[in-house]
Amino acid sequence: MAHIVAEPCFDCKYTDCVVVCPVDCFYEAPQILYIHPEECIDCEACVPECPVEAIFHQDNLPEEWKDFIALNAEECSKYPVITEKKDALEGESCTKAAGH
Repeated sequence: MAHIVAEPCFDCKYTDCVVVCPVDCFYEAPQILYIHPEECIDCEACVPECPVEAIFHQDNLPEEWKDFIALNAEECSKYPVITEKKDALEGESCTKAAGH
């Protein structure tokens, strides 16, 4: 089992989570992050760091975001690993208040 990045991260991409990951299993797409399911060790260090509450254990993923399990696995091979914090992406559909 692994942790999954879900819908709240889309267009509201923060990278606070990547700097606490001990195994560097985050991958950066233009509008969202993904977690590689085979690299994630389920340490949960990333969960409290996500300001938009977009990271879930696979077993606790809300039903409406179950497609993100396969999406995380598939998309990691298309994008580079990310290990350093970057400026947040707060796109048009981001509901997170600026200033975090």
